[in-house]
Amino acid sequence: MTTFPGSPRLVKGGIVVVNAESGSVLRVIPLQYNPDTLSRSFQIKGAGDGGDRTEALRLTGPPVETIKIEAEIDATDQLEFPDRNRAAVEVGVHPQLAALETLIYPTSAQLQSSAALASAGTIEITPMEAPLTLFVWSKNRILPVRLTELSVTEEAFDPALNPIRAKVSLGMRVLSVNDLEFGHRGSSVFMAYLQQKERLAAKSPGGMLKSLDVTKV
Repeated sequence: MTTFPGSPRLVKGGIVVVNAESGSVLRVIPLQYNPDTLSRSFQIKGAGDGGDRTEALRLTGPPVETIKIEAEIDATDQLEFPDRNRAAVEVGVHPQLAALETLIYPTSAQLQSSAALASAGTIEITPMEAPLTLFVWSKNRILPVRLTELSVTEEAFDPALNPIRAKVSLGMRVLSVNDLEFGHRGSSVFMAYLQQKERLAAKSPGGMLKSLDVTKV
């Protein structure tokens, strides 16, 4: 498929998996097609939620922000050129789905190590820590997230029953300084996201009281 020469460059959203200690990029998972919509919701953390009037205007921390997107994965275009897309011919969109699904699994090596420790009589096993996951939606939105929901609807299959088209629903919770230690790399990413939000808010044109039909408040 060719692109019209005058078309603007399309920036893709996606997920980046990072080693939290070294900062090295472990995997980049671009979305094949950018979703038409992105839903965000905020649970505000207010000290006055308990009815204490002295705390009514106090915030106890950043809100809990959640994000939901619906993404599409389709191997149809690749199947038109089988010589250049052997993976799509052999296994359809299995690799793209697996890249997303492994984000919510401990690795097989971690599970085997945990089983070995349990067999050796270890009573308490530290929960397995996953790499840092970043949701990237343009350079203005790079957020540390934890996947909270992943559902896949496979819609078409090849003769070997490999999926060749699927819809993926992704739910994510933004990790803030309330979730991670302040010195954690993810906290640094969150602070950069918050500071960028503040810079964007400063560019919003201010209004006048008279536009609200009031002279004072």
